[in-house]
Amino acid sequence: MPVKIRLARHGRKRNAYYYIVVANSRAPRDGKFIERIGSYNPNTNPATIELDFDKALNWMLKGAQPTDTARSILSEEGVLYKKHVLGGVKKGAFDAETAEAKFEAWKAAKVAKQQAKKDALTAAKDSAKAEQLAKEAEIKEARAQELAKRKADAEAEAAAAAAEAEAAPEAEAEENADTAEA
Repeated sequence: MPVKIRLARHGRKRNAYYYIVVANSRAPRDGKFIERIGSYNPNTNPATIELDFDKALNWMLKGAQPTDTARSILSEEGVLYKKHVLGGVKKGAFDAETAEAKFEAWKAAKVAKQQAKKDALTAAKDSAKAEQLAKEAEIKEARAQELAKRKADAEAEAAAAAAEAEAAPEAEAEENADTAEA
């Protein structure tokens, strides 16, 4: 019975996530499977991968063949590299401690790379947010200046109208005085 490590689709339309399963190659994509070894969610950035490393490695050592997408996921998680290193131990190229040290060094580099990517994404998000806040502050300042200008113009008009209103009774009083004298 040929065994495959592949993805089984779940989730709703346009928002899929996948189970990483070990299944008979003749079984339907979302049908019967032997064992579920993880999940993969491509909707997040970066994609979320949850994998039972030991089960995946065990199935790879037993001869299960991954599909192309499953192979890339297993490679990303280090299962294929661990299998490769264990093959070197089996052939006598180096001992188990050296193999484990190589794998741990690879894994540390991988984790650092993933963390750098996450940090870059959060930094980009924060800088975009800061830039947006700066633009909004500029707009707010421009609106405040425009409002202050309108208010000053309105006050100037009101002051001019008040001065004109004060001047009008004095002029009327002078006219009344001139007419009274005549």
